[in-house]
Amino acid sequence: MKSLFVLIVLLTCSVNIFTQQDPGAKQIALSNSDIAVSDDVFALFYNPAGLAQIDHREVGVFYSPSPFGMAELKNIFAAYSEPMSFGALAIGAMTYGFELYRENKITFGVSYNYQQKIYLGAAANYKNISIKNYGNKNAMIFDLGIIAVLTEELHFGFSYRNIARSSLSSDNDELPVIFQSGLSYKIINNCTLSFAVEKDIRYKASPRFGIDYRIIKYLSLRSGFAKEPNTYSLGIGIHYLYFNFNYAMFTHQELGITHQVGIIISFKKN
Repeated sequence: MKSLFVLIVLLTCSVNIFTQQDPGAKQIALSNSDIAVSDDVFALFYNPAGLAQIDHREVGVFYSPSPFGMAELKNIFAAYSEPMSFGALAIGAMTYGFELYRENKITFGVSYNYQQKIYLGAAANYKNISIKNYGNKNAMIFDLGIIAVLTEELHFGFSYRNIARSSLSSDNDELPVIFQSGLSYKIINNCTLSFAVEKDIRYKASPRFGIDYRIIKYLSLRSGFAKEPNTYSLGIGIHYLYFNFNYAMFTHQELGITHQVGIIISFKKN
């Protein structure tokens, strides 16, 4: 009965209420305010321009086991980026849902580095939605992003997701079209403030704020908040050798607490 109830909620409200969360425990701990930072492999999913900032191979896995206390909403993301002479290439995948409702996505991204001042990126997403006894629907979704280094301390970022306004059917069931722009400012060498505004064209704009403070070499503390809806987030990052272990939690004003974990392996050059 619980599974049936979750499916009814998904179908009668909005599927994207639950799936519009971007991956990356670091990003979620910052309330997804770091559009102008985007400096790890999960940038593929929310601002592909950031991939060109990474001068080494990275592979990452993100897991949210029970969003809002419902295991039926669990999601897993994985991504890999490869540095190139012009910037970077990346590939990623996502799976979300349970036996009655399932979303899968494969993403390909490319990013270009112009003199380490301007970073441009694009991503193509092949998305499949499967509902038991109702069949499958597929869509291609295209995203664009940019990061501009205004000063050494101040960066600007912008992303435009679903630029072609793709839909899942001929009935004009349009997938989310989302704009996000923001600034990041490095207060001191190991502390960065981020501010962003996210606008899904169907809803009100959502202001977001986050702070990332690396208190010692191996440990980062993070926090953030957002409005529309009101959420608060906390997280930590543990950095050791090639590994970055990240944990985040956020609270929703009506749906409660959600926990996420992730790991990124960075194959940095000696």
